[in-house]
Amino acid sequence: MKIKLPKSVKKVINVFEQAGYEIYIVGGAVRDILSGKEATDWDFTTNAKPEEIQKLFPNSFYDNNFGTVGIAEKYLGGKGEEILEITTFRTESGYSDCRRPDKVEWGANLKEDLGRRDFTINALALNKNLKIIDYFNGQKDLKNKLIRAVGDPNKRFKEDALRMMRAIRIASQLGFIIETKTLTAINKNSNLINQISKERIRDELLKIIASKFPKDGVLLLFNAGLLKYILPELLETRGVKQAGHHTKDVWNHSLDSLAACPSSEPIVKLATLLHDIGKPKVKASREGKEITFYNHEVVGAKMTKAISKRLRLAKKDSDLLWLLVRWHMFAYETKMTDKAIRRFIRRVGKENINRIMDLRVGDRIGGGSKETSWRLKELQKRIVAVQQTPMQVTDLKVNGKDVMRILKIQPGPKVGIMLKKLFDEVMEDSTKNNREYLLKRIKKISC
Repeated sequence: MKIKLPKSVKKVINVFEQAGYEIYIVGGAVRDILSGKEATDWDFTTNAKPEEIQKLFPNSFYDNNFGTVGIAEKYLGGKGEEILEITTFRTESGYSDCRRPDKVEWGANLKEDLGRRDFTINALALNKNLKIIDYFNGQKDLKNKLIRAVGDPNKRFKEDALRMMRAIRIASQLGFIIETKTLTAINKNSNLINQISKERIRDELLKIIASKFPKDGVLLLFNAGLLKYILPELLETRGVKQAGHHTKDVWNHSLDSLAACPSSEPIVKLATLLHDIGKPKVKASREGKEITFYNHEVVGAKMTKAISKRLRLAKKDSDLLWLLVRWHMFAYETKMTDKAIRRFIRRVGKENINRIMDLRVGDRIGGGSKETSWRLKELQKRIVAVQQTPMQVTDLKVNGKDVMRILKIQPGPKVGIMLKKLFDEVMEDSTKNNREYLLKRIKKISC
């Protein structure tokens, strides 16, 4: 295998070698190299202490208790903005918060350092001669597409409970499966996830949702016993039967919709997964009648507020999640007026049209339908056309100055009232957005 290293990485290796220290490339970069992918995240481990590393690289920085020194790529002759991290061999102990070690000590050798890492495919190293060092059969697991904990999985997850979600995230990104003992240990220790900060859980969840295999990721969260702590509302959809064109229960429909959603945005994909979470709460049926879920989008949108709060989503993400779930039930008929189309655009927002369309595509495919329909195509065409016509008062061919000049009035509420009346007319018939016509209407309406 021919390995080509960036100029900045070569410089790090050369500086350490000339100074007489051990230096190894570790982590995701090694995994990517072995997988034939382009490595972008370069991490190193060394027997040099942080203060010794900083003497070698005066422009480096050291602001943590874990022996990690950072060096900007630009100081190493590279062209990028990446930070290369170099960490001293270390051992860790006393994980009282199930996340960070209470005690960190410098390690004696590479094997001891790699032995504290999470998974075998992340416990590989590359030495200065570009030879792979593999103490835990990581290459074999990489070839077999397995996520396996280094050593005792129970110990690894008690050290850092976030590793449980990280295992699932890596599996869903790479299309790997989790080795049986490792998955069993996640299930056994799943309650430890409650000791992890909501922000950390959110970040891993969104990476799973945005991964190449998001449906598999959510199923792994469920099978590993983690989903009940992260998205308990979703579990309530299991076994909730639907009627009409639906052949799956709400749970499986939601998973299939997520898998089919074409968006690359995590919040849009999360909204697709959650778009029907309100159904279990509003489900109704009468003897001889079809099952109904009236107002499930309203109830579901309200539920997303609680989910957003629990996951510590940013306000803009929380608002977008609510909006997409709330209005995902939009319908279209040929007889709809341009005014109704404009109302839909204003309700959803121009910037969210493609997002809600992506959710609809996922919803349709997840429900067993084709990606699109003539109605959906026609609606999309009309949305494009309508956006070429006035959408708000400021799009009128007249403004407040025209109103004040013609009516001989000062700035005040009357100006806004007049513009609103004109806009209402234009909303009904966009051809009326003509300056000459509107100037005449100002005079006539005022009489």
